[in-house]
Amino acid sequence: MAEIEFERRLERLFGEAPAFSDEKAFAVSVERKLDRGWTLRRWLIGAAGLVGGLVGASQLILSNFVGQVEAASAGSTRMLREGVAEWAPRVELLSALPAGGSMVWLASGLAVLAMGFVLTRVIEEF
Repeated sequence: MAEIEFERRLERLFGEAPAFSDEKAFAVSVERKLDRGWTLRRWLIGAAGLVGGLVGASQLILSNFVGQVEAASAGSTRMLREGVAEWAPRVELLSALPAGGSMVWLASGLAVLAMGFVLTRVIEEF
């Protein structure tokens, strides 16, 4: 029984921080040391960001990035047109259904909505 009382008293003693006479001066000195180098750090980080941005921009300009994007865009546009031309006859078959194509779109929308509900439920569980 004495051990439990001793442990409780010990926990209370460690729970209370001792008061020092110079605690305010110590806090001010620590804050001053922490705030001392922020101006220099801000300038160095800004300068490094500026240099990195200039290097990145020059690399994009020298690598003919715009021309490569245009070429990739033209190729993807051609592939997209071919894909749409291939799927157009299949999509027309949807209109031959008794309910029409709108029923398929409605069912697809409800399926997406149901997946959203399932996803939110799974996220809530974790």
